[in-house]
Amino acid sequence: ARSLGQAKKALIKIGLPVIIRPSFTLGGTGGGIAKTIKQFNEIVESGLYNSPINEVLIEESVEGWKEFEMEVVRDKNDNCIIVCSIENLDPMGIHTGDSITVAPALTLTDKEYQIMRNASISCLREIGVETGGSNVQFAVNPKNGKLVIIEMNPRVSRSSALASKATGFPIAKIAAKLAIGYTLDELQNEITKVTPASFEPTIDYVVTKIPRFTFEKFQVTKPLLTSSMKSVGEVMAIGRSFNESLQKAL
Repeated sequence: ARSLGQAKKALIKIGLPVIIRPSFTLGGTGGGIAKTIKQFNEIVESGLYNSPINEVLIEESVEGWKEFEMEVVRDKNDNCIIVCSIENLDPMGIHTGDSITVAPALTLTDKEYQIMRNASISCLREIGVETGGSNVQFAVNPKNGKLVIIEMNPRVSRSSALASKATGFPIAKIAAKLAIGYTLDELQNEITKVTPASFEPTIDYVVTKIPRFTFEKFQVTKPLLTSSMKSVGEVMAIGRSFNESLQKAL
């Protein structure tokens, strides 16, 4: 929608609650979840103002659903690997940059993981990411298991940096080499020094990321977590179990 009038027409079709996402902004700036008409009008106006092209996307809210991410790498020969799966401790409605996240995902069944894996790769092919890394985000309804793709970043993202550190697989470096014509099987895994980069990394430990907030320095910002990112940094810890990893990060 490019105006409040167009947004209201979309609202009639979808119904409250909805999530409003401005186009071409980072960290969810100007967007949010609207549960009332008053909130809807305020967030749409904020979104249109913050979007450089004055456009907002209005979608059904999936607040409270479980959130997962897949880091995918593809080469020119259509070889695709999942570098890392990431699970958000916080539910949908809180920006992934403000969430405590865990790698690898711990509460997925093998069937759910394979569905997400196949969907991530199909997403890359459909969008047309011929080489390099991408980040695909999913929401899963905890009541009935319904799965939807909520976002796809056809680039190296904040989550890619976490996945690289967690697995030792240098996504940005590999993506640069793939861009100039290498294939995954031609590149060496820098950790093992034996296997090629086309082997999906497996880890026998748990990585936890906890965001860092400085609300005391930004008095204007409300200390409430929403779909707009408010953290200014993060810490990462590695442990043999989730408990150990989380405790180290804290």
